[in-house]
Amino acid sequence: MTKQTFLQGALILIAAGMITRFLGFINRIVVARLMGEEGVGLYMMALPTLFLVITLTQFGLPVAISKRVAEAEAVNDSVKVKKILLVSLLITSISSIFFTVGLILAAPFVASHLLTDQRTMYPLLAISPIVPIVAISSVLRGYFQGKQNMKPQSYAQVIEQIVRILCVAFFVNLLLPYGVEFAAAGAMFSVILGEFVSLMYMLHTFKRKKLIKLRTNFLSYVRASGDTVRELFSISLPSTGSRMIGSFSNFLEPIIVAQSMAIAGISSTMVTKQYGELTGYVLPLLFLPTFITHSLSIALVPSISEAAAKNQTRLIHYRIHQSIRISFASGAIATIVLTLFSETILTYMYGTGNAGYLLLLMAPFYLLLYIQAPLHAALQAMDLAQPAMWNSLIGAIFKFITLFLLASNPEFGIKGVAIAMSVGVILVTFLHLATLRKAVQFSIPLLDISKMVTLILLTWSTGSLLKSMYTHDIPSIPLFILLLVALSGCYIVFLILLRFITREELKQIPLFQKWI
Repeated sequence: MTKQTFLQGALILIAAGMITRFLGFINRIVVARLMGEEGVGLYMMALPTLFLVITLTQFGLPVAISKRVAEAEAVNDSVKVKKILLVSLLITSISSIFFTVGLILAAPFVASHLLTDQRTMYPLLAISPIVPIVAISSVLRGYFQGKQNMKPQSYAQVIEQIVRILCVAFFVNLLLPYGVEFAAAGAMFSVILGEFVSLMYMLHTFKRKKLIKLRTNFLSYVRASGDTVRELFSISLPSTGSRMIGSFSNFLEPIIVAQSMAIAGISSTMVTKQYGELTGYVLPLLFLPTFITHSLSIALVPSISEAAAKNQTRLIHYRIHQSIRISFASGAIATIVLTLFSETILTYMYGTGNAGYLLLLMAPFYLLLYIQAPLHAALQAMDLAQPAMWNSLIGAIFKFITLFLLASNPEFGIKGVAIAMSVGVILVTFLHLATLRKAVQFSIPLLDISKMVTLILLTWSTGSLLKSMYTHDIPSIPLFILLLVALSGCYIVFLILLRFITREELKQIPLFQKWI
């Protein structure tokens, strides 16, 4: 089985992430145009329930599998790898059956009482078969990640999106005459088909590449896997806890925002409008670079796990430094662009620049979000998933305390919400750094920090100079794109001059191998 280096694996995942994001954007356009606002509303109302069920079904196993397989591979323990696979498949199979049946039985209640629209029952029922498909896929993803082969997962992501786009128009048009709720169910069914074809591809790759016979001595391996179960759960349960904290936080946030701003005397209509601008316009732009940091995090877990299994402390430090450096480089340009051109970008994308002050306020602080994901992955890779979960919980608590205190003050209002979100990001990032420092004496060198500051200052100065060349506040789209291209070109030069991208790293990229 082909094994990539950390950087090669990350680049494969980043490329797949870019393609799937683009295809996902096309899919959303198709769904919106075919079903209209009401159909999209039913579709989107059903998705959070599905995400919650999938989170519970997976038990955080993908990360745990990736870590434990990488550790076993480091010492050539194929028996351990087989135990990990068998136990993971058994756990996810049982949990997926339980939660699928539970989703089907609970769908009428969830639709009528929690989502307050009986029609959402149809997309909920239509999507329920996806739970076991995603459960098995998650095990295979974790296995391939542990093997440090990111290609199967990347190809599967692209295949899933292509199948979804090809099927959604057919099923929505087929079922739309019966009602918009059936059209939403058709859109959900296209998601199932995409996931199913993606799973078939990964199963085919696994059977073609595997060196393990899963059915041989199945029961004896399962009975002897008690230690393996404990090792998997030591990572998976805290990982699930972190996700549940995030899900519960997302659930509570709009409730606390509405109540706090009501105390400040702000009307419910204005609260809805301003919170919609913050969560619908600003946050998607701030989270735009995270597909890069997410890809780095996936590749980082098996890489650090392998190094830890071999007691290679220097390599662990280097991998964390490398991931922070690359994550910062990917996020810094986004931060500068969003800060300098906040109103321009919002106006071009959404037709209004009203939320520009919120984007300007949050963008500098969210630069820390881009290095938070690799830090979290490093903690998971070193059996520190539980401290990472507590860090997330502490961050969520302080975010809500700050949110209530500021948003209930008329002088802050929605700005208080933005500040509270930034406080949560800052606190969790520094808590992760403190945990790593305590565990493995890791810290970001002063030289790296000085390079980061220099990169920001150089890029900001260049962007300000380019911006000053335009006499109008909002240049035409072609000129604005030209400005961004020029700024990106200068940014790449700065990255090379400051050695954010080293010669050794460029050699691992096929495009540059012949030139270096």
